[in-house]
Parts: sequence; structure tokens; C-alpha cells
Amino acid sequence: MNYIMLKGLADNKSIEKKCSRLIMGTAGFYQLADKEQAFTIMDQFVAMGGNMFDTAHQYINSEEILGEWAESRGIRKDIFILTKGAHPDDGEPGPRVNREAINKDVKESLARLRTDYIDFYALHRDDTRVEVGPIMEALNEHMAAGRIHAIGASNWSHTRIQEANDYAAKHGLIGFTFNSPNLSLAQCNKPRWAGCVSVNEEISNWHKGTQMPLLSWSSQAGGFFSGRFSPENRENEEMVEVYYSDENWERFNLAQKLAEEKGATAIEIALAYVLNQPYPTAAIIGPEKVEELLSSIKGAEIILTSVEMDMLNLRDSKIGGAK
Repeated sequence: MNYIMLKGLADNKSIEKKCSRLIMGTAGFYQLADKEQAFTIMDQFVAMGGNMFDTAHQYINSEEILGEWAESRGIRKDIFILTKGAHPDDGEPGPRVNREAINKDVKESLARLRTDYIDFYALHRDDTRVEVGPIMEALNEHMAAGRIHAIGASNWSHTRIQEANDYAAKHGLIGFTFNSPNLSLAQCNKPRWAGCVSVNEEISNWHKGTQMPLLSWSSQAGGFFSGRFSPENRENEEMVEVYYSDENWERFNLAQKLAEEKGATAIEIALAYVLNQPYPTAAIIGPEKVEELLSSIKGAEIILTSVEMDMLNLRDSKIGGAK
């Protein structure tokens, strides 16, 4: 397992946390037959060196399952939890990127997770009508109280993140130290869900310049590279709307070709693409079986050259990519 160092604050001291670059996603736990199936995959993840988990206040019962598992294993101090809050479709109606909603969600997430601190806390969506100042002040109060060790954004534009961090620097506050948008080899035709942000060239260049760690959700594009889909198979309406395009099928074919050369699979190449960016990255994965977990671990260990990255990005005209 490979790791990434993420910055935080605990007991008013700067710290670094050595987190696995594969992050166990828990959003799909509600679809499993029972919580024991979720417990088993989390046990396997930890046994293979994984130590970071992604969840959210909005993910039905995933926080409760993760919290119960961590408590039953006595493992809380050995793992890192990323959870998110202030989602507009979570709880009371109306805008929720505000102090009241943040306070409510943090309190409830702590209770569900059976812990007294959250390693990494991200705002699940943005509301650009709200000024960044009061948001950063509210989050910093939780950090000062020790309830949160690091703050970040999920599905915020890079310009809003920069604005928030500029405010924090000017007012002696702690800024966002990580970003969690969608980054995948397959480019989205439209946001997978309302208010989501997917990395484009501009965002990628911003991360390259700032070197802010990026923790990608849907890092494997919902299974687009798994082989379960084809241009002719249009049964999955969401996949068709979000990922079906001539460019993405070209990326799929190139990933398959590269996989054959490296003794891997296309979906492993797609994961390697996320983890071979010119800035720190980690990838949220959602395996349901040990075979899928092993595949992700294999993909995370693949090194891609700059030429191979350009090829997958359709930047190499010799391969037939976009000019």
C-alpha cells in the first residue's frame, strides 16, 4: 500500500497523518446485504495496509456502520476518517452552507462515528451566495475545539477554495488543506450529481501550482473501464449521460492497450492515471469483494510515464488523440 502525508492540527499543534492513497469509500454500504459484509471488506482493507475511510453525513447509514466497526475492532486511533457535511439535500430544507448546519452535522457525525474527533472534514457542496469568511470562522472553531483536525472542500470550485484560503491567511485562520472533487480518466459530459465538480485542465493546473492534495471520488468513473459497458450497451442511463462519448471510448481503448503491455486491466490503468498526477492525489474506491480490492491495490502500484499520461489524456496526436 502506498501512502500520502496530509496536514492537520491537533492540540493546537501542526501534525501530519500518513494516510493510504487508496481510501475506502462507504457510500454504497447501504446496498450490501448486511453490515457484516461491510465489516468484512473493511477488515480486508486494513489487513492490506489501508487506513483511510471516506463517508458523509448524507450517506444514509454509512457513518453508523463505520463507527460501529471501528469501535468493535478497537481501531479508531489507527485509522483516518474523512467525512463531509452541509449537503443541501440532507435534513432541513433550504441552503445548508452556514454555521448552523455545519454545527449540526459535525455534532451528529461525531455521534454516529462514535468518536470525539474527525480527521478530515469537508463541506460536501458549496453555496456561492454565502461569503467565505463566516464559513471559515465556523470551521476553525471546531478545529480549535479539537473536534476536527483538518478542513477541506468537496465539490467547490478551485477559485472559491483559493478565496477561502486567502481569507483564512489574512485573518490568522487555518485554511483548506485538501480538496475532494471528481478526478478520473473518463471525463464527465455532465455532473454526475447536482453541484458536483470534476477536474478539468484548469483545475488540474491549479493543483499542480498549489500542490494541494486531491482526494478523488468516483476515481474509477463508476466502473466505466471495467468492461461491463460498451458503446452498444446503453442500458445504464446514468453511465450513458455522464461518461459515454467518443473521447472516453478512445481513452478506454488506449487504457486496454496499455493494460495489455503492463499485464494489468483497463480499470487498473484508469486508477493509476488518478494516482500519477503531478500533484499529491489519493483515490476513493468502493470495492465489494476482495478481488476488487486486490485489483485496486495493483492499479495503485502502476507507474505511468509522462508520455503514457499524455496518451491517455488524448494529447498525443501520433496515437490519434485530440489535437
